[in-house]
Amino acid sequence: MTKIYIDENFAHQLAEGLEIFQQHLNQKEKHQFQVLSIKQVFGQGALDEDWIPVAGREKAIVITQDLRIQTTRHQYQLYKEHGLGVFFFKSPSNGYTFWEMVEQVIKRWTEIKKKSKSKRPFAFRYKNKSQIEELK
Repeated sequence: MTKIYIDENFAHQLAEGLEIFQQHLNQKEKHQFQVLSIKQVFGQGALDEDWIPVAGREKAIVITQDLRIQTTRHQYQLYKEHGLGVFFFKSPSNGYTFWEMVEQVIKRWTEIKKKSKSKRPFAFRYKNKSQIEELK
């Protein structure tokens, strides 16, 4: 089973809702997924340096809006070193409303699950409502 962590920059209700939907899908799909909230598993304000190694050991993937994980040298090295798979959602300058974020993740859910089988570490960024790019 692959764990998918939803970062705390998303509402934890998104993780809860996706977990309910995914439990239903797991009954029919060959590869199983569990959806968790970083906030609920590791606590409010958990440092990336604390949860990234754990998620890496679990061969988990993370969905986040925190582009600093990719652009800050220490965090970039951390997720690479621990073999984490990351999906970044670049929000518009005024941010996403809750419902817009739900729509963005749901629209890409099947693709996220397929790409989660990619060789780790990996990172993909959803740049806007239709583009995805692989990050090095």
